[in-house]
Amino acid sequence: MKSLAVKKGDRVGIYLPMIPDVQIAMLACTRIGAIHSVVFSAFSGKSLQERMLDAEAKVLVTADGYYRRGKQINLKAEADKAIEGMPIQKVVVVKRIEIDVNMVEGRDYWWHELMKNADDYCEPEVMDSEDPLYILYTSGTTGKPKGVEHHTGGYAVQAYWTTKWDFDLHDEDVFWCTADIGWVTGHTYGCYGPLLCGATMLEYEGAPNYPEPDRWWNIIETYGVTVFYTAPTAIRMFMKWGEEWPEKHNLSSLRILGTVGEPINEEAWLWYFHKIGGGRCPIIDTWWQTETGGTLINSLPGIGPFIPTVAGRSFPGTRHDILDETGKPVTIGEGGYLVQKSPFAPGMLRNIWRNSERYKEYFNVYSEKCYYTSDGARRWDEFGNLRLTGRVDDVMKVAGHRLSTAELENAMTSHETVVECAVVSCPHDIKGEVPVAFVTLKKEVKPSDQLKKELTKHVDAVIGPTARPDRVIFTSELPKTRSGKIMRRILKSLIKKEPIGDITTLMNQGCVEQLKRKLGYKE
Repeated sequence: MKSLAVKKGDRVGIYLPMIPDVQIAMLACTRIGAIHSVVFSAFSGKSLQERMLDAEAKVLVTADGYYRRGKQINLKAEADKAIEGMPIQKVVVVKRIEIDVNMVEGRDYWWHELMKNADDYCEPEVMDSEDPLYILYTSGTTGKPKGVEHHTGGYAVQAYWTTKWDFDLHDEDVFWCTADIGWVTGHTYGCYGPLLCGATMLEYEGAPNYPEPDRWWNIIETYGVTVFYTAPTAIRMFMKWGEEWPEKHNLSSLRILGTVGEPINEEAWLWYFHKIGGGRCPIIDTWWQTETGGTLINSLPGIGPFIPTVAGRSFPGTRHDILDETGKPVTIGEGGYLVQKSPFAPGMLRNIWRNSERYKEYFNVYSEKCYYTSDGARRWDEFGNLRLTGRVDDVMKVAGHRLSTAELENAMTSHETVVECAVVSCPHDIKGEVPVAFVTLKKEVKPSDQLKKELTKHVDAVIGPTARPDRVIFTSELPKTRSGKIMRRILKSLIKKEPIGDITTLMNQGCVEQLKRKLGYKE
C-alpha cells in the first residue's frame, strides 16, 4: 500500500471474493491509517463505480476472478468497467483463478509481485479513537447508497465485546460466520471481532448447495466448527432441501448457533435448534444494523432466555425502548418503533460520508437523546425482552389496521406445509392496502386452490381476519441476493406492475422470469 503512495486518510476500495486476501487487505489499510471501503464481489461494475466515486477512492484491490458453482467469474472485467472516469490511480489484482485479464501498464499491479518487495514489518500508524476506520455503503431510501462511517476506537470495543460475549469464544473454538465480507456482518464477525478475540475462524468461498446441498454440514463436520452464525433465509433454504442432508453428517462439535439479518420465524428457529443443534445448542438471535456496527439486542449464552422469535434484551451497557407515534413508551404486548437511548453504543456510526445532514436524521425523529432504528418491535415481558418485527417501512395499513409483514410471514410459515414466505403490500380501492403472500412449499407438497384456502384460514386463526392475505402465490423460490436476503421490492414491483429495476445482485435471476410469467407481468 505504501509503495502505491497510500497514506493515512486515503480511501481504498476492496472488491474481492471470500478469500483470505480480503481480510489481509482490510487489515493492511487499518495498519497504515487508510480508510477501506469493501464492496460485495457480486455487485456489478456500475454498483462498484457508484460507491468508489462517492468515497473518492485512490486505490482499488480486486482479483482476476472467482468460482461460483464451478463456473469462473471474471471479476477484473467488472472492475475495469467501474474505474472508467474515476479518480482511482492504481489497481492491485490478486491472481486467484489463472484466467486471462486485461492488465493496464502503469495502473494495474499483481498482488504477488508487489509482495515480493514488501517489508516483513510495517510500523503501525498512530490513530485517534475517532479517526475513521472504514466506510461501508448500505441501501438508502432514495436508491443512492449511503456511506456509513465507523471509527477506530469505539468500533473495536464493540466488535471485541459482542463477539466475546455473544459467542462465548474460547481458545479451542472454531467460529464460522457465513456472511460475505461485503456486508457489515462480514466486517464485524468475519474479520475484526474474532481476530480481536484471538479466535480461530473459518472462511468459505462458494454456494451453500454446491456441489450438493450438504456442503455446509460437510464443512462443519470436517473442520469441527463449534460456533455457527448464519441467516434465517439460509436456514429456510436448508429446510426446503430436506433434513436428510444434515443427517448425513456428525454435527456434534456445534455448541452455539446464531442468526442474523432479519427476524427468524418460529418454524425455522425450531428446525435450526433440533436438526442442526441437536436440541442442545442455544440460539443467539441477534438484532443490529450496518449503522450500529455490532450486535445490540440478543440473549447471551448461559443467561437466555431462548424463546423462538424473541431476540432478547439490550446488550450490557446499552438501552433500547419501543415508542408509539407520539414518542411515548408502549406497554407489554404492544408494538411500536425501536429506538436506542443515550448513552449510545461505542460502535455506532459516526457520520454518513460526505452527508452530515443525513447522519443527523437518525437522531432527530423523536429527540437527540434517541437513535431511530427504522425497525419495529414488540415489548415481550417485564424483563426487557423484545421481539423484532422488521423494518417499519414493511408495515402496511389494512382497513386502518397496522400490520407487520414479518408477523404475517411468521404466521404463514408456522403452517406445516410452508418452508418460506414473503409478504408485500398491494394497493386496494377499499382497504387502502392488502397483503399478498408469496409462498414456497415443502418439496413433497403440491400447490392447489384448496391449500390456498387452508393457508388463508390458518392466518385467520393465528392473527385474525384483518391479516388475511388477498392473494397466495405459490413459487418454487423467492428472489434473493447472494447474501440470502429476500428482495421484497422486486415482488412488490411485480404485483404493482411497476419497473423491476436492477436484478444483477440476485443469485437466482431466473425466478424473476418465472414469476413474471405466473403473474402475467409485461415490461
